[in-house]
Amino acid sequence: MPADVLIVGGGPAGAACAYWLAGAGHDVVLVERKRYPREKTCGDGLTPRSVRQLEDMGLGDDLARHHRFVGLRSIAFGRTLELRWPDHPDLPAYGYVITRADLDALVAQQAGKQGATVLEGHEARAPLVSRGLVEGAVVEDKEHGTTRELRARYVVVADGANSRFGRALGTWRDRRYPLGMAIRGYYESPRHDEPWIESHLDIRDKAGNVLPGYGWVFPLGDGRVNVGVGLLSTFNQWKAVNTSQIMDAFVEGAPASWGLSPETSCGAPVGGRLPMGLSVGPHAGPTWLVVGDAVGAINPFNGEGIAYAYETGRIAASYVDEALRSRDGLALQAYAAHLDETYGLYYKVARAFVRVIGQPELMRALVSTGMRSRTLMEWMLRIMANLLRPDELGPAEAAYRAVAALARLAPQA
Repeated sequence: MPADVLIVGGGPAGAACAYWLAGAGHDVVLVERKRYPREKTCGDGLTPRSVRQLEDMGLGDDLARHHRFVGLRSIAFGRTLELRWPDHPDLPAYGYVITRADLDALVAQQAGKQGATVLEGHEARAPLVSRGLVEGAVVEDKEHGTTRELRARYVVVADGANSRFGRALGTWRDRRYPLGMAIRGYYESPRHDEPWIESHLDIRDKAGNVLPGYGWVFPLGDGRVNVGVGLLSTFNQWKAVNTSQIMDAFVEGAPASWGLSPETSCGAPVGGRLPMGLSVGPHAGPTWLVVGDAVGAINPFNGEGIAYAYETGRIAASYVDEALRSRDGLALQAYAAHLDETYGLYYKVARAFVRVIGQPELMRALVSTGMRSRTLMEWMLRIMANLLRPDELGPAEAAYRAVAALARLAPQA
């Protein structure tokens, strides 16, 4: 008999979706092509939005064993501001730093405890299509080199930023939307247990030009820090940027107190590209939904993807649950509208903002002005980390109008 749901990909979005669907009593099969623990290119920082989702999945005690931080230290143009996470009626005022190797295994195990079947080392190679409808996947057991058909009433696509399974269903990325590039590595550091994550807003290329993006140092609390650089595709020379060189320059120029050097490096850095702003579509088909990085759910403001993976996985689970209970697959078609209602205006603001900072002179002006005002930077933290309270949505719309006006003034590349 077919499963109720086949979930392709065991990262944050897929595992969260499996957790919620299995907890609702459905027969769920989650396939992950690697075995846990496995490495991922990520800053490893969990904002309050991520923490809320993980605590809702019963993982609060597990998180508490990892490094907790209270806010963001922003550094740019010789100035430093330490900004605490804001108070929020629905979100905690703290975050954690935990490696994706540990985190993804925790969530997948939690989905298994709820009753999901988790198949590690299995890759969904191609959709199974019958009468024009997706009814599962051809799945390869990578250890034994065998394949079999796994059938399901519904399929959730969660295989990440370069979703091969999604492309087989006809998804595509809108190239008008911003794309992120990130690279990160681990270093031993005497400051590994600081209560702040650190963001440098004035990273530069080898010619000394300020680039749209930021560098980070996130303490892990275990003797190491996660160090990386994130860049945006909204400036005209982005294709020529060598992220490894930018990373080397950032490590060399980081405050000496972090102790970053080739001698303290824990291994070669790794990188990848990040589709942003719900740039991949369609978000749904008659029997399938797309979640997390596979739908381009990454926040363009700050490159955060984990929170939105958990959230879109949970949202997708609610619609698949409705379809299964009502025996009506049309329930899935409301998923795309839900994403637009939840993230549409916010991502519109973000896309306008990253278009502005793609102009080096505006990037410099905005950052240097912001760093002179704690109040302004506290507002920017709340906006960029998507931590506005419900009563502050008016200011969010005002921020959009201001950023959109700036975008119209920006020179066109």
